[in-house]
Amino acid sequence: MFKIPFFIRISVNYYGVGNKVCRLKVLFLNLNYSALDLYTQKKRVKLLLFILAAIIIGASVFYTNIIVNKFAREEQKNVRLWAAAVHRKARLVKYTEFFFSKLQEQERNKVELLARVYEQVLKDDPVCDLTFYIDIIKENNTIPVILTDENGRILSTKNLDASLDTLTFLTGKIKDDFSLYDPIEVPYTPTRKNYLYYKDSKFFMELKEVLNDYISSFMEEVALNSSSVPVIITDSTKTNVVQFGNLNDIRMSDPAYVKEKLNEMEDENTPIKVTFGDQGTSYIYYMDSELLTIIRFFPLTQILIVFVFFMIAYLLFSYARKSEQNRVWAGMAKETAHQIGTPLSSIMAWMELLRMGEGTADQAADEIEKDIRRLEIITERFSKIGSIPALKPDNIVKIIYDSIAYLKPRSPKKTSYIIDFPENKEVLV
Repeated sequence: MFKIPFFIRISVNYYGVGNKVCRLKVLFLNLNYSALDLYTQKKRVKLLLFILAAIIIGASVFYTNIIVNKFAREEQKNVRLWAAAVHRKARLVKYTEFFFSKLQEQERNKVELLARVYEQVLKDDPVCDLTFYIDIIKENNTIPVILTDENGRILSTKNLDASLDTLTFLTGKIKDDFSLYDPIEVPYTPTRKNYLYYKDSKFFMELKEVLNDYISSFMEEVALNSSSVPVIITDSTKTNVVQFGNLNDIRMSDPAYVKEKLNEMEDENTPIKVTFGDQGTSYIYYMDSELLTIIRFFPLTQILIVFVFFMIAYLLFSYARKSEQNRVWAGMAKETAHQIGTPLSSIMAWMELLRMGEGTADQAADEIEKDIRRLEIITERFSKIGSIPALKPDNIVKIIYDSIAYLKPRSPKKTSYIIDFPENKEVLV
């Protein structure tokens, strides 16, 4: 590659209206000529652009992947914290239920104690002091009890509503309410028995409602969580859905989709097992949030979008380049036909003149020879298209002066050329 650090200034003066001078200055500065062919240069430029694009895409994807991984870690942390909170709350609910079962067991023991007390009170034993037993009966201020004979006649009641004090027989809805637990037999005589019916105390029933509300609230909070975690709660069979959250309502109505989702969740995370007294065993299935799934696939989506964009851009540029090449080839074909047409027309004219007997053979031979030389020049010129040019040093000053000398007679008379460079100085390029 040659680099010539010089400049040549050419001033073109055009005298217009009123003899005003319009000047056009052309500067040739730092002329560079490359010995490499254009095709090699284009390949190198393409390779450079490809490497640059790969670096930009790689850096962008790398930086995006760092941010995505950071978000993914935070989202996974939130999911783990949510799962840990569910475990802790499930243990708390289970402990609360255990407390209620113990309370219920204590009430059962109290009723059994009352049954033994009634048994002692009903015995016809004048020696026995009944004061202690009567005190035990009086201390029962919570558990509703009804003492009946074998025929269902009410003998005694305790802790019932005032509206039930007038009852004489235990029948109907009242009997159903007191038949939740099996009555306790109270022997009266060797051949006769009384029965002590009881039900949960009002205090226990209210606490049980609180527990049921607490369990329902727990289920709802698990399903409709603030962490956007998709959740499905099933019964002990792992097939019947009790509740779900952060999932499509319409798709959850499809059993096949539910089964597929349960398998997907089970493969991703072990279901959380929770056991409640009345509700039985339930399983909480969960998976990563939709945001985390989107974040995980974002780098791949970004790469795909960038790749598609560059492919479309490359195809468009290739199409434009091919169209330009086709136009160039069409122009070259027209130029070839134009240049060949002139000498061929001359040769055809001389052939016609010779047939008509006009003109001498020597004159025709000279002119035809000139036309043949023109055809040879045209052939040589077009045969060099696409080949590597053979560069040789030449005096650029002489070329410029010859070009100006060629342009002068063909330019308007009001145009003058001033070359701001000595003609006798030689500059080889």
